[in-house]
Amino acid sequence: MNTLEITTNIASSQQEEKATTQLSGSQAVLEALLAEGVDTIFGYPGGAIMPIYDALYDYNDRLKHILVRHEQGGVHAAQGYARTSGRVGVVFATSGPGATNLVTGLADAQIDSNPIVCITGQVFAHLLGTDAFQETDVINITTPVTKWNYQVTDACEIPTALAKAFHIARTGRPGPVLIDITKNAQLQLFAYEGYNVCNHIRSYRPKPIVRKEYVEQAAALINEAQKPFVLFGQGVILGKAEADLKAFIEKAGIPAAATVMGLSALETDHPLHVGMLGMHGNYAPNVLTNECDVLIAIGMRFDDRVTGRLDKYAKQAKVIHLDIDPAEIDKNVKATVPVWGDCKETLPLLTKLVAHREHTEWLARFRQLEQEEINEVIHEELNPTTDVMTMGEVIKILNELTGGDAVIVTDVGQHQMVACRYAKFNRSKSNVTSGGLGTMGFGLPAAIGAWHGTPDRTVVAIIGDGGIQMTIQELGTIMQFGAKVKILILNNSFLGMVRQWQQLFHDKRYSFVNITSPDFVTVAKGYNIPGRSVKERSDLQQALQEMVDHDGAFLLEVMVGKENNVFPMVPQGSSVSEIRLK
Repeated sequence: MNTLEITTNIASSQQEEKATTQLSGSQAVLEALLAEGVDTIFGYPGGAIMPIYDALYDYNDRLKHILVRHEQGGVHAAQGYARTSGRVGVVFATSGPGATNLVTGLADAQIDSNPIVCITGQVFAHLLGTDAFQETDVINITTPVTKWNYQVTDACEIPTALAKAFHIARTGRPGPVLIDITKNAQLQLFAYEGYNVCNHIRSYRPKPIVRKEYVEQAAALINEAQKPFVLFGQGVILGKAEADLKAFIEKAGIPAAATVMGLSALETDHPLHVGMLGMHGNYAPNVLTNECDVLIAIGMRFDDRVTGRLDKYAKQAKVIHLDIDPAEIDKNVKATVPVWGDCKETLPLLTKLVAHREHTEWLARFRQLEQEEINEVIHEELNPTTDVMTMGEVIKILNELTGGDAVIVTDVGQHQMVACRYAKFNRSKSNVTSGGLGTMGFGLPAAIGAWHGTPDRTVVAIIGDGGIQMTIQELGTIMQFGAKVKILILNNSFLGMVRQWQQLFHDKRYSFVNITSPDFVTVAKGYNIPGRSVKERSDLQQALQEMVDHDGAFLLEVMVGKENNVFPMVPQGSSVSEIRLK
């Protein structure tokens, strides 16, 4: 036998051996995660997913698993990880209650376009539909709150199903995907032929074809405009188009405002950044939405908290809408020119066609109204003259200490709106919040995930005294796995946002919004997390400095005014131009 024949036979033998490698379904799951570049999993074990956890025992050197204290904490942590890392977050949960505990986080991730893959265990295939122990129909339960879901009953399907899951989760408009794997499929041995990353699925088109004639029409409208106005959302961040947004507005000289989810796509102090849109956004961008002549929406979906009354929203303006999801165009606001596509592709095309302009007088109008807001609201919020501390002054000092370079993770409520209004953002992927669903309890676990996604940055979780108690058990996750999260509780002894509405619109009938809280510092101490509580302004600066400087997790409670309100405010059912300063 010659050398060529020997080499050929060896190669043939190796290929045959590779083709007949026996793996369990559980091992195939973990091999898929490695092939997709996953390094961190958030999860909680249980009976139906036990084979995967048994296999994970042998992968500990390659896959880091963070044991959360509740499955909801796991899915929010995966969201935080995805938001700061720009990668797909991964969650494990068992069947039945483990799977149903993911639903709130899935709904949150779906509406906020967070790419996560949830892998749930399920009862044996022959028990499906028999009401077996811890069996739920997780596929039908999660269909409305996932981008795609699929149940695997045969191990041979696992590599392909997971490849599709990651492709769907991360491409186009990102979102959550759930793969439910029966226990027999996890245990089953099969001939493993390797893992192929998915780059195409027939009938799934993640990016619509860019129609250049629409880009040209949009450029023509912008070049003719006297009062153009840009609204940008999280689509800019998801599309990695921050530099493209900046290049566009700087060339065209257009004022730009952010949605809550779009914050940090453009640095806060950029000369063309005119603030935040929405119910508790800034005065100028809300009022002038109804004065601009061309409204350019980029990667945002015209949520009702941004538009107020649709029949009174920007009726004078021609609307250009850039979005990767064709379903969002014309859904709430009719577009004069729809520009379908990834803004990473469409913005540079548009920038080439727009003229160099400076809308000096129009920008001055924004600054004029901004000054009114400073005089009426902002100055007193950041520099209070009473003995009562405000949330705004806490954020102001935090900005000074972090230089605007921290990742700010918020829960939901008054503290969220104050943080979004006053926090400084110098870097993208720095604002992590629950936007569309408004999920109380999001903040603490999301901050844990955010830190694991970017452990080199300072991560500050700003949370109210109500929201912290919904997922406070995740302090145990911090204790065990060492996330260096700074936890800042702004305590007003109320469910503050609900109380504000009850004060303004329900004659101060404060119905079940008074909330009694534990000694948060003592609770944190029980989890080996140092902390302190501040009641006097004279202690605030030093306490915040201690929190930021501490090498590890730290909990700081600041007692703020009980009945302070967040203004400006667009009352529900009102036009954005009817925003109240007080």
